[in-house]
Amino acid sequence: MGLWHKHEEMQLVEGCINQSRKSQEEVFSKLYGRLYSICMRYSDDPDEAKDVLQNGFIKVFKGIENYKGDGSFEGWIKRIVVNTAIDNYRRKKVKPVITDSDLTDKIGQTTAEEEESDSIYNQVPVSVITESVQRLSPAYRTVFNLYVMEGHNHNEIAEMLDISVGTSKSNLSKARLNLRKMLQPLVDRLSQE
Repeated sequence: MGLWHKHEEMQLVEGCINQSRKSQEEVFSKLYGRLYSICMRYSDDPDEAKDVLQNGFIKVFKGIENYKGDGSFEGWIKRIVVNTAIDNYRRKKVKPVITDSDLTDKIGQTTAEEEESDSIYNQVPVSVITESVQRLSPAYRTVFNLYVMEGHNHNEIAEMLDISVGTSKSNLSKARLNLRKMLQPLVDRLSQE
């Protein structure tokens, strides 16, 4: 079940369409924390994340009449906020990492070693993983978030970010590699305790 019963949700939507501050404040306050954490995944710092979130809510309230009640209201808002974060990423004109074509062909094929090393994520607290993701370069972080956290495939990511599918795969592979390098010392310490 969502944050609101369907009847309450539609009343909130109607209130937001009519520019009711009370309705807008309720939507904002209930979703702020969840959406802020999403914005942080795509931003370089808390101020940027707050700006992205604010712009996302502006888009939500300007386009609220487009929500017809199909699907989750929270999901509809989340999609707008993620798209706002992607737009912010594009606006910063971050250049994606370009790879050699022979390397690109091999990326996306998960090896037994990669599958085994992915188990590292099960040994580390989520907060540490989140903090490590923030330390990735913007290009790696954005592809990682879109693929792992948002569930998009490489074709969708390539289209969203205006990069090639090979670059998306490469950035994901390098993001995972960098995360493993960041997290391995902690895993080694934990295994010695």
